[in-house]
Amino acid sequence: MSFLNNVAANNNRTWFQENKAEYLAAKASFDEGIAKAILAIGKFDPSISHLTAKDCTYRFYRDIRFSPDKSPYKRHFGAYISAHGRKSLHAGYYIHVQPGQCLLGCGAYWLPTNILTSMRNEIMANIDEWRKCVENGQFVKYFGYANDSEWGEDHVDAKGFGITRLKRAPKDFPNDYEFIQYLKMKDYCAWHVVPDDFFEGDEWLQKMVKLFKVAKPMMDFTNAVIDDYE
Repeated sequence: MSFLNNVAANNNRTWFQENKAEYLAAKASFDEGIAKAILAIGKFDPSISHLTAKDCTYRFYRDIRFSPDKSPYKRHFGAYISAHGRKSLHAGYYIHVQPGQCLLGCGAYWLPTNILTSMRNEIMANIDEWRKCVENGQFVKYFGYANDSEWGEDHVDAKGFGITRLKRAPKDFPNDYEFIQYLKMKDYCAWHVVPDDFFEGDEWLQKMVKLFKVAKPMMDFTNAVIDDYE
C-alpha cells in the first residue's frame, strides 16, 4: 500500500527508476500473496491448481498508446486466476489491491456477442437453476442483485453483480420476460469491495475462499457456456 500510494503521487519514470527496489519488494509481496491464494482456491476448485502467480498477474506498466492519461505506471496490483489463463474468456477469480479500492471479483467479462447470446438462451432454458446460483442469501449478501450496483471510473459500489448492461432487452429476446435483468447483462462479473487492511496477515485467505465459494455455482454455469467456444 505504501508503494502504491507513492507511485500514485509520483507517476513518472524518473521517480520509478530511483525507487525500483521499492517496486520489486512490493511486487514480490503481491506475488507471494497470489501464490497463497492459488493454493487456497485450488482446494475447492482444482481446475486452477496448475497455475503460478506469474500466470495470473499483470504487467505494472500501462499501455498509454490510446489513453489520454499518459502516466506510465498502474496504481494497483491485479491478478486474474482462471483455469484457462488470464487472457481467456473462461470465468475466474480476480484480486485487486489499490489504496481505497481493494476488491475481490469473479466471473467473466467482455464476452463477445455470440457467447452472450448463448448465455442468455441458457439462462432462459434453465432459469430455476440460474436463480439458485445468484439469488440465494449468501450470493446476495456478498454481491447483491443483478444490475443493482454501479461500476464507474470515479466510483465503485461496495458490492455488485454486473458491470455493464443494456437499457433494453437484447435483439430477438422478449422485453417482457420476467427475469429480463439477466438477459440485459453484458458480463457476468460479481465483486465485493474490501478494506485496505484486508490482506494483512493470512486470515484474508479464509475470507476470500468463503466469498469465492459462494460465487462458484454462478461461474460453473457461465463456464459451461463459454467453454463450448474456447
